[in-house]
Amino acid sequence: MKKLIFILIFLLLLLFLGNQAQKFSRPNWPNLLNTRPELKNEKQAILTEESAIISSIDKSLPSVVTIGISKMTQTNSFFDIDPLDPFGPFRQQPGKSQKIEQNIGSGFIISSNGLIVTNKHVVSDTEATYRVLTNDNKTYEVKKISRDPLNDLAILKIDTQNLKAITLGDSSTLKLGQMVIAIGTPLGEFQNTVTSGIISGLKRGITAGSPFEGYVERLDNVIQTDAAINPGNSGGPLINLQGDAIGVNTAVSGQGQNLGFAIPIEVVKNLIKNFNQAGGRIERPFLGIRYQMITRQNAILNEVPEGAYILEVVENSPAQKAGLQKDDIITEFDGQKIKGDDDKNLQNLILKKKIGDRINVKIWRDGKTQDKTVILTVFE
Repeated sequence: MKKLIFILIFLLLLLFLGNQAQKFSRPNWPNLLNTRPELKNEKQAILTEESAIISSIDKSLPSVVTIGISKMTQTNSFFDIDPLDPFGPFRQQPGKSQKIEQNIGSGFIISSNGLIVTNKHVVSDTEATYRVLTNDNKTYEVKKISRDPLNDLAILKIDTQNLKAITLGDSSTLKLGQMVIAIGTPLGEFQNTVTSGIISGLKRGITAGSPFEGYVERLDNVIQTDAAINPGNSGGPLINLQGDAIGVNTAVSGQGQNLGFAIPIEVVKNLIKNFNQAGGRIERPFLGIRYQMITRQNAILNEVPEGAYILEVVENSPAQKAGLQKDDIITEFDGQKIKGDDDKNLQNLILKKKIGDRINVKIWRDGKTQDKTVILTVFE
């Protein structure tokens, strides 16, 4: 009996010691996780941001299109060399005609019945024909193009229905550091390319252009972003994390990296309003110059007045008819001094006028001030 009791006590002791050893060796997993809560929060933030990006792309991508051009051109080769002709290298032959078909830009749908916004410089060639490739790989011929003379924008019309229009956001509340996404067809080849970045600057001034179509005009109050924007992205949307378009990708700097620019979507909203009120066309007061703003600081350094320096005068434009010339500096427009801020830059002053208005313009030429009268017309 004593032996049996001893054995039972021994077994109970072993069981007790085993439980204690298991408690001691078992890691306290909940406590270990709670020692680094920032890792959990960081992972959740990454997953939330990633989900927002994916969701915004899924929402906006069906509204993004690729713009292509078709045009007959002359080949650049003027010599057809015959190896048996000793004078072959000196016999000039006329260039041969060939048809060029190339994707050159991007755009996005703004109405279900076939209205598309893109950059004006993407469709600036009035002798060419253009086509639109939608996200579902359907191709449509562009039937009508309305170009905005004051902004690097155009509205295209294709014959179709039931398209998905992009949601237009609000560019007036943008903040530095806000995450944005650019969508388009870079290099005219990689359709539906998506890049992300942040808003790097606001209210920038640039000269918009394209290696396909050449330069256009001076643009003020544009958005700067470090989201990768390459040739061919022009005209595509810059979207926020809600999938709303807050800008139109317009230009990339050739002098640096991570420098892309977009026209604020508020400008597009005003353009659409003008387009609808004019019965399906853009009616803007047109001056007809390409210019660059001279800031107060540059004016002092170069001993010239502050204003709009004329780089080019459009042929048969109101500016040419009024006698404005290249290298003139417009210092006043209808009694208001031209400055580089948002309210007093030349573009905004023109926008406040109507077609047919007679405007007194002061220019600085060869060290003297002259008065000119310009009659604003509609851009054709």
